[in-house]
Amino acid sequence: MKEPVSPSSSPDPDQLIVSGLRFGSQGPYDFSLAPGMCCGLSGVSGSGKTLLLRAIADLDEHQGECLLNGISSSAYPAFEWRSRVALVPAESRWWHELVGDHLIYRDGEKRAVDLLVSCGFGAEVLNWQVQRLSTGEKQRLSVVRALLREPSVLLLDEIGSSLDGDSELLLEQMLMDYRRRRRASILWVSHSPGQLARVADTLLVLHPDRLEAVQEVSQNQFAQKNQEVSP
Repeated sequence: MKEPVSPSSSPDPDQLIVSGLRFGSQGPYDFSLAPGMCCGLSGVSGSGKTLLLRAIADLDEHQGECLLNGISSSAYPAFEWRSRVALVPAESRWWHELVGDHLIYRDGEKRAVDLLVSCGFGAEVLNWQVQRLSTGEKQRLSVVRALLREPSVLLLDEIGSSLDGDSELLLEQMLMDYRRRRRASILWVSHSPGQLARVADTLLVLHPDRLEAVQEVSQNQFAQKNQEVSP
């Protein structure tokens, strides 16, 4: 079990610090994610989980600060911040005809193929047309697309919601492997108590004015905490 999510005055390399974050009428929120930590984010539908992720990714208007390596998001070029702090939404956007045209081969095509294989695809998927993809296939491929940018922080928004059991487990394993190799931190929104119990070190429960940290909880406790939250 890792240390609880908490503010820090002396950040480690690649530590994400969120300080006084507000959006709309919600907040302020203060927490940090140490390198290598996976934190589940729970709450009832409409509680603002997606909005919190979008604020951290600097996609929506907000107040407060998000820092990586002790440097505020406002000091990064937008594209660099969103590469380092990568949001993977439940419904990803695709703009080219072929899957392979969406991938960045920073370390060569082999790295992309290795990731594709690890989540159940073959190399041939690079030549697939996007229009033939199912929602679940798009979710898995959107994670591969994000990992190829080597982010320090992953913000995952219900990315396993359209997957069958085997595909969900493959995706989780790929992300846990990346987390260990890169010492990346993950903030993972999920309505699945089973998924959060498998992947998360700790759980944050979203309230309108605060985040409640829960540690070392069982699957039943994840479900109970999720039901206790009121908007």
